[in-house]
This record gives sequence, C-alpha cells and structure tokens, in this order.
Amino acid sequence: MRWTVQPKPPSQKVEDLATALGVENTIAILLLQRGIGSFEAAKKFFRPSLDDLHDPFLMKDMDRAVARIEKAIAAKENILVYGDYDVDGTTSVALLSSYLTSYYPNVATYIPDRYDEGYGISYKGIDFASDNDFSLIIALDCGIKAIEKVAYASEKGIDFIICDHHRPGSELPKAVAVLDPKRDDCLYPYKELCGCGVGFKLIQALSVKRGLTIDDLLLYLDLVATAIGADIVPITGENRILAHYGLKVINSNPRTGIKAILKQVKKETLTITDVVFIIAPRINAAGRMKHGNHAVRLLTETDMDKAMLWAEEIEQFNTDRKEADQQITEEALQKIIEHKEENRMTTVVYDENWHKGVIGIVASRLTETYYRPTLVFTKSGEKLAASARSVRDFDVYNALEACAEYIEQFGGHKYAAGLTLLEDDFEKFKAEFEKVVSETIDPKLLIPEIKIDAEINLKDISPKFYRILKQFAPFGPGNMAPVFMTQHLKDTGWGKAVGEDKTHLRLVVQQGNSPTFTCIGFGMADKQEIACSGKPFKAAYVIDENEWQGNVSLQFRLKDIRV
Repeated sequence: MRWTVQPKPPSQKVEDLATALGVENTIAILLLQRGIGSFEAAKKFFRPSLDDLHDPFLMKDMDRAVARIEKAIAAKENILVYGDYDVDGTTSVALLSSYLTSYYPNVATYIPDRYDEGYGISYKGIDFASDNDFSLIIALDCGIKAIEKVAYASEKGIDFIICDHHRPGSELPKAVAVLDPKRDDCLYPYKELCGCGVGFKLIQALSVKRGLTIDDLLLYLDLVATAIGADIVPITGENRILAHYGLKVINSNPRTGIKAILKQVKKETLTITDVVFIIAPRINAAGRMKHGNHAVRLLTETDMDKAMLWAEEIEQFNTDRKEADQQITEEALQKIIEHKEENRMTTVVYDENWHKGVIGIVASRLTETYYRPTLVFTKSGEKLAASARSVRDFDVYNALEACAEYIEQFGGHKYAAGLTLLEDDFEKFKAEFEKVVSETIDPKLLIPEIKIDAEINLKDISPKFYRILKQFAPFGPGNMAPVFMTQHLKDTGWGKAVGEDKTHLRLVVQQGNSPTFTCIGFGMADKQEIACSGKPFKAAYVIDENEWQGNVSLQFRLKDIRV
C-alpha cells in the first residue's frame, strides 16, 4: 500500500474557516480539501437543497426533447422507454415510464437481452417498436454512439430521444434530441450525472411545463440515488443533492419494489454504501442472470404481494450470481498463475464458458487481487465480449481507444468499460493492450494507494467530532469517507484474529493515556504480528459506528497498519 497524506491547506485559511463555522481545525481541513472555503459553501455542503438543482433547460436539446414528448402525447402516439440492463438503465426506465404513465397511458418499456442483443440500442428493439406501432423511443443510459441504429429507426418512421451520460464519439446520432452533459457543445453546469440523473432532468423539465414543482418529484429520487451509488459517479454537486434526498426517500417512504428488497435483507437505515452493496446487486442480478425486465417489473410494481414475489425471484438470481462470480474468479486466478502472467502490467483473461452476466464483477475482483487494468472475456455469439475495470487514476477508456483497430465496438467510462471483438483478433488485442498500458501508466499507479486526509490524535476524537463527520455523507467518488492516520498506537492486549476463517484483525488501541478504541481490519489478520508485538505502530483508518446489543460506540475500520 502507498500512503499518500493530502497536502495541508494554509494554516490561516484553516483557522479562519474553523472560526467562522465554530468547528475544530481538522473539520476545517477536511472541508478545504473538498474545495469548501467559506461559511456559505459549507452551508450548501452540509445542508443540500433542492433549490440548488440546475434548470433542466440548460441542457442542450432539452427543449426539443420536451416538445417531442408533448407532441407525442397530444397525438396519442405510442412511446417506448428503452434502457440498458444494468442498475442505471433499469432504474432510468422505471423512473421515466412510471412518471409518464402517471398521466399518459400509451407507454411501454423495453430492456435488451444481455445475451441475445448485447449492450445498448439494438436492431431487434427497433423492430419490436416498428411491429408494435411505437413512433417514439426514449433511450436512457445508452445510445450516444448508436448512429446506424438511430438512422435505421428513422427509415422506419421512428423518432429517437437519447438520454445518456457516456462519452460521445466524434459524431452524434441524428436523433430528435440528444441529452448528454458530456457533449462538447452542452453548457450544462454539472457534467457527472448518471443515466438515471439525465432521465430525472427530463422529468423535471416535463414537470416545469406541467406546472409542477420539484417537491412533486421527490418520490422518484429513491431510483436516482440507487443509480448514483451503483454507477460510481462522483457524489459532488448535483449528484450530492439527489443522493441526499434519495436516501431520505429510501429510508422513509421507498417505492414498493425497494421496500420488498429491503424486507428480504431486513436492514433498517441505509447509507449510500448499503445501497451499493444491498439494493444495487439485487437489481443488477436480474439482467446478469435472467433478464433486466424482471428488475423494471419489480421497481414499477405498486402491489406489495406481487412485489414480494418479484423480490424473492430476484433474491434467487442474486444467490446464483454470487455462486457464478465466485467460481469464475477462482478459475480466472488459476489461469493467471498457469500462464505465468503475474508480472504483466495488465490482466486479460478469456474462457468461452464464463457467464457473460458476471464478468464485470470478476474483473473487479481480479483488479482487487493484482491491482492493474483488467479485462475479462467470454464468448458472445460469434464474437468475444469483455468487461474492463481500471485502477485509480488510470483511464482504461483511453487505453481501449488506442487499441481500436482490434475492437469491434466499445463504450464506457474512465474506470469501467465494455467491448466486443472478433476471436481472431484476441491475441493481437491482448498484446496491444499490454503495450499501450505499459507505455502510458505511471508504475506507482499499480500499487494500491491510501489517501490520508489528516493526521489526528485519539484524544481529539469525540462524539461531537463524529456527529459533524457524519454530515459529510453521502460518501462516494469526489467525497470519500475521510481517512485518518494516527501514530504511536499500542494494542491494549486484546488484539486477535477473528472471523470464521480467522482472516480479520480486531484490536483495542490506545495512544498514550487516550481513551481506547476498538478497530476492525477486514482481511488483515496477517498484520497481527505488527499490531500485537507490544511495539508502537501507526494506522490508517476510517471512523464509523459499531452497534452491538443495542449499544452504539465509535470504532475504526482499518485500511492499513505499519511499524
């Protein structure tokens, strides 16, 4: 692990902000590191307000999108809401379809089959629309590169509105409207919305025209918060506001489908991390193991008994998904060892029998193990399909772009992408990807980094300090949970390996005469010798709460420890 301590802001700025807010210097440091340097900015950060959401009509083509939907409704046209099969896509489809059907009946949904049609807009989906008299398709979380498919739809008399957040290519599809804040010619102030976020801006714009207010849209924010968490977009700016209010809805009055999921897992108050690890995998499991339609059906269901049946079905998909990803991860790790590929700059593995629905999760697991840009391939029809994952600060999308001559199609983000290629090109692509990454990656990026926000002493960690720290949530990219470092720690004699397989480390630490704190280090039992030798050590950790038999106490979630 590389420990990188964040630069400390100038002392005068720290003092001024701490005084203005009436907080400790450490809190002022954390705020300044996040670009918050005034009372007003801190107020907006700690008290997110729906009033600070941007005008949706600032997004390029929004007026055209709204006008085309209004025209469709006036003419009683059939509207098809089309979205990808992952969490962002299925929540987007549930969001827009449930909004439109609240006042207009001629709306249906379409999710492409991951195995039969692949990612994004498909010719099969357009044919379905044509055969069933749909004259308008609204595509969510996909479509920004679907130039030929939009042209094909146009020939059949079908208009497209595209709501996407992926990077556009050099040319845009000839749709009626293309909503994507990442368009070069789009001046929308916030660029990091997820697909469901762009869908939300569309219903916000439609609501303005219908004389509704933002308060009328609050109940849709459980879907938006779920997509923000699952799609790993920055939780800054507008996303922070949407996630903050979406979590409130999830915890107080979630839609029937989300309520049914939560009954399966019996979890009370959810954080964005819980959304990522509890709700999102279950929604995703439908598209991975069976079909994304199952997720949309659950998220739009209003009858609790039916929702419970869909939720039980999805719970089974999730169990199957876990078994598949565990088995494939083991097989992939074995391949890396057998082919003596541990010392490469990249991980590229392939097996024609691997389940296409879980290769993205397997790519993430391999990245955790070897910490390098990773691609996991499987057979998909006549071609090979892959999921890509990257390490912090390395743009895997750009690396794939540099290998474009061997790729049929690709799309995605800096840290996650998908692609297809011909089997004959696999070895050439693998060699080129290794070459591109080797030439462009800073070798230090191949060592996992712990970014430490501030060094603190244990005596400064009080319930009041933690109460303010909790208000930094929701956490995520762009606003991660603060990581602290404390030196001269000693275990008080209670340190031991814990867990069923004794792979975790539990310590009770003290610094001088400070109060004691319990620490848990998941997968860190190998550090027991450092922590329990009686010699002082330093630790990097996140502060959180532990609830045991009704008692709540502060504890440290260890990131790493060193002599």
